[in-house]
Amino acid sequence: MAKAKRINLALQGGGSHGAFTWGVLDRLLDEPGIEIASVSGTSAGALNGAALKGGLSAAPGKAGRDAAKRNLRHIWSEVEQLSDNRVVRWMTSVFPLPRAMQRWAEFFSPAAWLDNVTRVFSPYDYGLFYSNPLRHIIQEMPFPRVDIDAGPRFFVTATNVRTGKIRIFSGAEITADAIMASACLPNLFRAVEIRDPATGTHEAYWDGGYSGNPALFPLFHPDLPRDIVIVNINPMLREAIPKTPAAIQDRINEISFNASLLSELRAISFVKRLFAQGRIDEGAMKNVLVHMIMDDSLMNDLTARSKVTPSPGMIEVMRDAGWNAAEKFLSESGGNLGQRDSIDIPSLLS
Repeated sequence: MAKAKRINLALQGGGSHGAFTWGVLDRLLDEPGIEIASVSGTSAGALNGAALKGGLSAAPGKAGRDAAKRNLRHIWSEVEQLSDNRVVRWMTSVFPLPRAMQRWAEFFSPAAWLDNVTRVFSPYDYGLFYSNPLRHIIQEMPFPRVDIDAGPRFFVTATNVRTGKIRIFSGAEITADAIMASACLPNLFRAVEIRDPATGTHEAYWDGGYSGNPALFPLFHPDLPRDIVIVNINPMLREAIPKTPAAIQDRINEISFNASLLSELRAISFVKRLFAQGRIDEGAMKNVLVHMIMDDSLMNDLTARSKVTPSPGMIEVMRDAGWNAAEKFLSESGGNLGQRDSIDIPSLLS
């Protein structure tokens, strides 16, 4: 039997679009020739990473993979229930809208209503009625232990509100609060306060996408494999120029949430050039191999608003698209693992 190929996973955040990553992970868990050595996750990527970590650390082999699948199914079933708008389901079934009417419908959509509400009200205005629904989703996973050494290493990214700096949680630091912090969009949720054991003070955190979406540098550790497989759920390229207010705001969000990833890829590209020129001795730095699993065509058909108010049935559609994207990656680029990059990083950055 061929030796399993060890990989690191870097999972982007993007609200309900993270169901795409669910599909990717479901397919990778079916592949016996793939071993997941570590996971770096942000926001929805942290939720997916927690499901993966909790399952794989619960048992070895196929039992652990099945446990991870159960965790993933639990998380996204709960998210789907939270986002299931039965009024919209009825309206879209009775009055299907042509593309020309979509902008008009946007104005009256739940996303537009939510956007208007968050411009007027802060999460701190809700008083005793405030709650973060992610806590029970995380804590009620069938296999919830994500703070132990067993299984793949796990890194969760959040953004320090006070300093604006990136914060990486790992090992025993990863609690439900850390994962909630990573997924804390400040217009929807109150900042998550976590005690810093080094200083004894409490720090407030917002969504990790502002500082690392996802963070790649924790995966550069010498003990981890060279291959980093990034699961993209924010489109890297949009051909159309946004012209409506909603489309403009959506693209601003996508650009800001991709900025940190592009910055890290630029640093990786620079190191690769130094290696190619013989200016770095082998072993002095890590020459990582970068791969991407994505479906930019699908993501271009969606908007950033569907991340917080998905249309009926979208979770399952995204899951199936992710499964198919992972299948395509394994068939077309699986042979690159351990050998070469699957993407042309300079072209991606140019």
